[in-house]
Amino acid sequence: MRKEDKALIIEQIANTLKEYSCFYLTETAGLNAEKTSELRRACNKADIKLMVVKNTLLRKALESLDGDYSELYPSLKESTSIMFSNTGNAPAKLIKEVLKNDKDATLPRFKAAYVEETVYVGADQLDTLANIKSKNELIADVIALLQSPAKNVVSALTSGGTKLHGILETLSKKED
Repeated sequence: MRKEDKALIIEQIANTLKEYSCFYLTETAGLNAEKTSELRRACNKADIKLMVVKNTLLRKALESLDGDYSELYPSLKESTSIMFSNTGNAPAKLIKEVLKNDKDATLPRFKAAYVEETVYVGADQLDTLANIKSKNELIADVIALLQSPAKNVVSALTSGGTKLHGILETLSKKED
């Protein structure tokens, strides 16, 4: 490969890294064509971009960016595929689902991830990443917490109103 071609690929990888808020490093090299196609379809459904890269080119792309990605460098061994996403837990959930659906599967194998400016390394981190709530999930939780007291007040007022109405009606019937 010519030096100019490598520079273009490094730039393309760096631009893709800038587009997404998180990325996962995985190994998918042992997958056959059918399993690779299934994985790509699942990635498309989950709004995840899957890209196979050379480790040296990925490392150079990471080095060209602002930020410290040095903790990821030891994971750049063997073949590497990158899963790009703007939802931090989506790739982890996808990997777990693929492995759960095929009991004999060992791939895709999680290597490392960069999520919300935090680095996760090692297969033991996959469960942690899958359980992390996304930004939208956290916003929904906060809104639900804020709405809860208001709903309780409205509920108390409405139930109190029906009780009060019943009491007044009983009293008016007694006077007759």
